[in-house]
Amino acid sequence: MPPDERHCTDATGGSRPPRLLAICAGPAARLHGTVTGRAVDVLSGIVKRPLSVLDDPLAVEFGPLGVAGDEQADLTVHGGLDKAVYVYPVEHYAAWAKRAARAGVDFSGRPGSFGENLLVEGLLESDVWIGDRLEIGGLVLAVTMPRRPCYKLDLHLYEGAGREMVLARQPGWYCAVVRPGKAAAGQPIRRQAGSRAYTIDETHRRQYRLPPVGPEVE
Repeated sequence: MPPDERHCTDATGGSRPPRLLAICAGPAARLHGTVTGRAVDVLSGIVKRPLSVLDDPLAVEFGPLGVAGDEQADLTVHGGLDKAVYVYPVEHYAAWAKRAARAGVDFSGRPGSFGENLLVEGLLESDVWIGDRLEIGGLVLAVTMPRRPCYKLDLHLYEGAGREMVLARQPGWYCAVVRPGKAAAGQPIRRQAGSRAYTIDETHRRQYRLPPVGPEVE
């Protein structure tokens, strides 16, 4: 089956072919803070650092469980074969900077800010379907499901961030590793169509019973 060449359009009307901007990973670490007025101290793998970026496109190895050396603390949320790699679109970062400013929080915009393993350009939740395959260098991924943010995102960013991610329909998505291999920042993302029953956006909307069309939370 030929690769799907569709890609999203930027604010000026120009198109951006899908590509990988960064690969991120990190060890599990303690998160401290408050959620709904309650003090919380929990182990989490949400803190990631970039391993491969456009200015330093180091090739990174991926195995069946994701990025080599990456750790997750709660496999019900991230990790395991079906959620081995978390992907997030860079197009959402600008809206998050505005939300963080309203919350009185500095947003660095560094790759991995949402715990993603792959920061991508040119693919949005409305472009990606459950079952699609993403080929990046020698790596092949299968799209499995949208993220369901938990309270740890609030601890990592600010209280209410998880709810905003849901309402803004900007969850990103998880992938299984179909073919382990190496990938590097700057490489194009080639998409092979799957069954095309539901997009990530539609799946997310159904999970949270959101209306078919609604204003983005900004």
